Amino acid sequence: MPSLNLIQHHPAEGPGAIALWAESRGVTLNVFRADLGQLPPVSAAPLILLGGPFESNAGPAWLSAERQWLAASLNQGAAVFAICLGAQLLALSLGGNVRRMERTETGWTTVHFVDGRSLNVLEWHEDAIDLPANAQLLASSEQCEQQMYRIGPTRVGLQFHPEWNAESVAVLNEHFADESPLPRGQQDSAAHATVFEWLQGTLDGWWEASSGTR
Repeated sequence: MPSLNLIQHHPAEGPGAIALWAESRGVTLNVFRADLGQLPPVSAAPLILLGGPFESNAGPAWLSAERQWLAASLNQGAAVFAICLGAQLLALSLGGNVRRMERTETGWTTVHFVDGRSLNVLEWHEDAIDLPANAQLLASSEQCEQQMYRIGPTRVGLQFHPEWNAESVAVLNEHFADESPLPRGQQDSAAHATVFEWLQGTLDGWWEASSGTR
């Protein structure tokens, strides 16, 4: 059974719907808690980077260690699928910049893809990415232009959170309490299902390009 390394940065921000995708595809997720000092060895193995409530270009000492580890893994040729904080770390490692937005982008947000499609997704971030020169912009929202980008065929960054399903939202709301801006009560199951369908197709394409399974 193939395996895939996933880097988690916060106890309340786990793989969510990515775990469902992995199970359905026969992929074993190896979850590493970077906030607990856990990182896999530097290698060219594909990896997923999750989000977290930290500044990508500052933050605690373990995040500095992760930035060094990520740069070394990229130098080895690692494929990366990166979300929110992860997408910011990826952009920084490849020559981009991260800056504070005028206001935080939260809750259900419509992102518009360059191919004309749109998708309602969950957001919770206050920083934006200035993309590396060789990045291709793939999606934007009204408030944040850099919602999804690609650098080559196997390095993808998302500012939004397609991995957050109803269970993820419940965990985040419980952990962050009044600080959380995410929806409460009955969740929009149709919206979550639409995002999951998009996530599955997107991860399938990235995994095929990244793992040599094609």
